[in-house]
Amino acid sequence: MRNTQLADIMRPKSFDEIVGQSHLFGERGVVRKMVSAGRINNMIFYGPPGTGKTTAASIIAENSGMVFHRLNATTATLQDVKDIANQTNNVFGSGGILLYLDEIQYFNRKQQQSLLEYIEDGRITLIASTTENPHFYVYNAIISRSSLFEFKPVKAEECIPALRRAFDYLNKNENDNKTVEDDILLYIAKSTKGDVRHAIVVLENAYYAADGKITREDVDSFNPSYGGMNDDDHYDLLSCLQKSIRGSDPDATAFYVAKLASLGELDSLCRRLQVIASEDIGLAYPMASVIVRSCCESARELGFPEARIPLINAALMLATSPKSNSAYMALAAADEDIKLGLGVECPRHLQSPLFRGYKYPHDYKNNYIEQQYLPSDIKNNIYYRFGENKTEQAAKAYAESIGSIKYKDKK
Repeated sequence: MRNTQLADIMRPKSFDEIVGQSHLFGERGVVRKMVSAGRINNMIFYGPPGTGKTTAASIIAENSGMVFHRLNATTATLQDVKDIANQTNNVFGSGGILLYLDEIQYFNRKQQQSLLEYIEDGRITLIASTTENPHFYVYNAIISRSSLFEFKPVKAEECIPALRRAFDYLNKNENDNKTVEDDILLYIAKSTKGDVRHAIVVLENAYYAADGKITREDVDSFNPSYGGMNDDDHYDLLSCLQKSIRGSDPDATAFYVAKLASLGELDSLCRRLQVIASEDIGLAYPMASVIVRSCCESARELGFPEARIPLINAALMLATSPKSNSAYMALAAADEDIKLGLGVECPRHLQSPLFRGYKYPHDYKNNYIEQQYLPSDIKNNIYYRFGENKTEQAAKAYAESIGSIKYKDKK
């Protein structure tokens, strides 16, 4: 009986076998070029799970000539790092040590600061990975000494070669001749949303459940949360959610959050709620984006099913908040002029201290003085219009109170 997971057996052994990250490992990929040139420095890999971060680190290690160690920050301690670093004092570490630290976001600030010591003195070359935004979770000093590379979700079509290799391996290993059509492999790839490792797990389970030919029913038996949802269904549900929130309907909002959560749509829910907070609530309640961001971070840390609780809190807060798209519309209006080639030359008095004429507002009454800020060809254009809500009307009253001529009659 085979105990090793198929996803580990099928792990790519070269850059050519990695799917979906051509910007990093294709013929002209930046990481591939660096490794080929013999330059291996500190790197931070970030992106969704199952996109090849661990695999890439292993391949880089094979090409580095360095001793390779792998730790997971969820279980590793500083002592583990020290033990690895101390190997540079013996023959086994004389060629240098390459440390792959998975889930680096689980190292606290003190642990990351201590890790920095070994990076700075050259005892360890670090490749760290995270599913989070490294600028929020990785110590700035480590980021400044590393190259950041984003791993993107693998497109369903790009996942098919990896699944076909895995399927052929299963037939050979089991001395069988089962079949699977490419549209089923594509179905599996879409259902796992760019996670190649998960796609192989689903394929393996479906293989052993199938009678000769893998069908959609075999796949759905092991991936029920997908429920056959295609790309159109995915975006339709997100659109329904946003329009329900925009329409201030908390009941519809609750339904679509529950529906998307039941389909495992954690990342898309978080992204869409953050967009809604700024696009549809905006300046009517500026703290909405801060609250939603906090709820989404909490949801990602918790994972389903508990993630549903902060997500519904965020969604219902948005649905019941006052609405304003004034900031969104201001951006769109300004963007139109940019597309027309307007506003190319900024006012000289705003550019450099060498150019005279700029008036420092804090030197004047109410910290305000009328002067030109827009380029001359669009100096009288109006992009932002105050929304009819308490917060923006208060901002309008403030603009009038300081004597702003531009905003005096602005609606």
